[in-house]
Amino acid sequence: MGKVIRGQIFVLDDNIDTDQIIPAEYLTLVPSKPDEYEKLGSYALIGLPDRYGKFIAPEEIKTRYPIIVAGENFGCGSSREHAPIALGASGVEAVIAQSYARIFFRNCSATGELYPWESVERLCDQFETGQEVEIDFDNNQLINHTLNQTYPLKPLGDIKPVIDAGGIFAYARQTGMIAR
Repeated sequence: MGKVIRGQIFVLDDNIDTDQIIPAEYLTLVPSKPDEYEKLGSYALIGLPDRYGKFIAPEEIKTRYPIIVAGENFGCGSSREHAPIALGASGVEAVIAQSYARIFFRNCSATGELYPWESVERLCDQFETGQEVEIDFDNNQLINHTLNQTYPLKPLGDIKPVIDAGGIFAYARQTGMIAR
């Protein structure tokens, strides 16, 4: 069986920007330092409006939501690599959005932190935070176990092996593009 990610989802709508994903005040944290990487993750989505609820429960440093479902233009705003890194450090493995800001999409593959899936249809209006879902990589689909529904996803394409490797530099070493 191929790769599968399963868990509860956190649902967002359109234009979630990098300041909402990780506010600028936390950009002094250095992700290459393990303790600061973990701390960065604990601040993921702290800039969201209150209407979304808490992404990370009080007194916790990781989220219980390995998958985010969002609307259009996810990751817009600043070109900070800290945004996908913070989400990955928080425990997010994938985001499924209707569309992405291109720099955020690129930073997902460059850092290897999470899989940026694109939905074929608008899902954020149909789903609710806390529903149990599964991403089936082999069939490019999202299964909502709470609703007993299956939804097609656009294929990841050439970025999948880059993210599987852990980012662009790991992929380049793995494939012999740069020396180990």
